[in-house]
Amino acid sequence: MHNNCVITLNKRIRIMRKNIFLALILLFTSQGIFAQRGSRSSEFGVFLGGSYYLGELNVNGHFNSLTQPAGGVIYRYNFNPRFSLKGNLLFGNVMGDDSRSGVPSQLTRNYSFKSPINELAIEMEFNFLPFTTGDPKTPFTPYVFGGVAVFKFNPQGQIGNNWYALQPLGTEGQGTPLNSDKKYKLIQMSLPFGVGLKFNIATRVGVSLEWGFRKTFTDYIDDVSKNYVDPTQLATYNGATAAYFSDTSVNTTPGTNIGKQRGDASTKDWYSFAGIMLTFKLKGKNGQCYGY
Repeated sequence: MHNNCVITLNKRIRIMRKNIFLALILLFTSQGIFAQRGSRSSEFGVFLGGSYYLGELNVNGHFNSLTQPAGGVIYRYNFNPRFSLKGNLLFGNVMGDDSRSGVPSQLTRNYSFKSPINELAIEMEFNFLPFTTGDPKTPFTPYVFGGVAVFKFNPQGQIGNNWYALQPLGTEGQGTPLNSDKKYKLIQMSLPFGVGLKFNIATRVGVSLEWGFRKTFTDYIDDVSKNYVDPTQLATYNGATAAYFSDTSVNTTPGTNIGKQRGDASTKDWYSFAGIMLTFKLKGKNGQCYGY
């Protein structure tokens, strides 16, 4: 990849790592995490928004044309007005397309993909202001969150009107004598973290605006990571379709990319969910209800 792209991506990764550590410090090292008084409660709600990924085919594009619709359900258990435990089941899609990039090396690589992203996550939230859903005395609060998640993805490439799952093809020679690596797993762990803003809008009804990133431990959400392999040999091992997707570059002489860098294995891919959550407070043990 172009050196400027790699530098930009590495810089962004370093900034995001600092944000992860800050979020975790705020969440898990605050004194008296569950010491505040206040009735415990729980909420159930829905999430609607968008999802996108950051990687070799989308180096620094937030909320651009590659952003896809996302949705899901959430459950939040409020320990007190400051701390909550939230469970997410989110469904989204991500995509990347070199042809939409202004970087010459990406335009030459000419690769594209799409993938579903299905995530199950557990997150701890910290409210900067005391907040209780349904209580008019706590109208809003900004918050941060961090946690752990399991997600499933499945990168696909297109030929004509047909889409093909790329992981089984081993487009970088995985599972063949061309590459000693095993094929990457489609179920992986990630570390979600982010920021949000909560509002009370009615009795027992709250709204949250949230933007979250996911640090992953794979560089294959887009099926691009290391080097080009010989497509002729790959066709012998994995078939013509694998050979086609291994090198979709344009304006290059066939075979001249063998051994050259296809992606940047030194950085991992990221994905993001951003949107709005509408939650409904479930009846607590004390039956407390706030009226407006």
